Amino acid sequence: MVKNLTEGAPLPLLFFFSMPMVVGNLFQQLYNMVDTAVVGKFVGEDAVAAVGSSFPIVFLSVAIAAGLSMGCNVVVSQLFGAGRIHEMKSTVSTAIISLSVLGLIIMGLGTLFAGPLLELLGTDPDIMADSQTYLQIYFGGAVFLFLYNTLNGIYNAQGDSRTPLIFLIISSLTNIVLDLLFVIRFNMGVAGVAWATLIAQGICAVASLAVMWIRMKRLPCEPERAKEKVALFHMVAVKRIAQIGLPSMLQQSLVSLSMMMMQGLVNSYGKILVAGYTAATKIDTLAMLPNMNFSNAMSSYTAQNIGAGKYDRVKEGLKACLFMVVVFSLVITVVIFLFGSQLLSLFLDPGDTSGAMGYGLAYMRTVSVFYILMGVLFVPNGMLRGAGDMGAFTLSSMANLFSRVAIAYALVYLTPFGANAIWWSIPAGWAVGAAVSLLRVKSGKWMRTAVADR
Repeated sequence: MVKNLTEGAPLPLLFFFSMPMVVGNLFQQLYNMVDTAVVGKFVGEDAVAAVGSSFPIVFLSVAIAAGLSMGCNVVVSQLFGAGRIHEMKSTVSTAIISLSVLGLIIMGLGTLFAGPLLELLGTDPDIMADSQTYLQIYFGGAVFLFLYNTLNGIYNAQGDSRTPLIFLIISSLTNIVLDLLFVIRFNMGVAGVAWATLIAQGICAVASLAVMWIRMKRLPCEPERAKEKVALFHMVAVKRIAQIGLPSMLQQSLVSLSMMMMQGLVNSYGKILVAGYTAATKIDTLAMLPNMNFSNAMSSYTAQNIGAGKYDRVKEGLKACLFMVVVFSLVITVVIFLFGSQLLSLFLDPGDTSGAMGYGLAYMRTVSVFYILMGVLFVPNGMLRGAGDMGAFTLSSMANLFSRVAIAYALVYLTPFGANAIWWSIPAGWAVGAAVSLLRVKSGKWMRTAVADR
């Protein structure tokens, strides 16, 4: 159900709003991890490396979808907070139509250029065929990816983080069952996990669309506009979404670009390091979820409250979110140090401490120490995004990513530390980006950037 985030104590409100996001994304990452675990246990390490080598390209499509859905989220949140329901409905339908069409375009381009993109990353010839197979099937479901990300942003904009959770649980369980069926029963290898993901995403997207359609039909508009017809597609809505969505897409794409460059650096050390890096990043991505979702919650919270003109309440919410960052980050860091080996053994041979397993452990223990710093970057950026302050948000993201890549290559080629030096570039980038975003928050200029008024 829709939830007004402009009323109530910020800390419990943000906690209970963000927890379904965290759990939902845990399920989403669960089926990504199952993909890797199934191919690792039943196909082999080469298959793990094949899935891992395609990940930066997969992430690029996710980045585009997620970035544009952020634009939808902020605009819908601000309109909802301001009580402009008629405009909000038009924005919702406009977003669904336009981003679904874009998903179809990405589907065609991704399928066509999967091979050249993998070659650009320097993918090992031993795993090229499996990597291309996985990628082409994945891109076949791009329209579902775009549709679901759009709808997820709309639900969160309305203060509803529970409905997406239900869909993700169903999708995750479906994916796991299909993984086991296609790989173990039908011996489909890497293609099996790709088809399982496509089908599960499709079910989730279609079901989510049906529920949103019913909700929009039932949600009453403001009395003075109750008899006006809601436009299914409106260029004003497109413009507003683009003002937030395009910089967000750029930011997410830069994340993908930096990952591609990092993947290329990792690939240069051979498939053993690739396998260790792939397994570690699966766990790392899972560990980052609370801070990422606190950021998303802060974005919706900020947008609704700015729509309602409650700027002091935004500052209170930021303090509450940063408190949650500290608590959750400390707990996750302790878990990784205590159980890192056991977690990696889900994907790799636990006895191989000098090979892939050793690289994976080095990565996890280096990066996890700095999860608090990562949260100090993500949460203020979520606030800036919710406020529509996209210039500052993009600058912070670029500072993080560009410094990360530059430091990674410098440490590898100018120091004797080898591949393990790559891992230190990640917290260094977080530190640079956090400094930029915190300076902007302190300036107060974000209070004059509401996109729904443009």
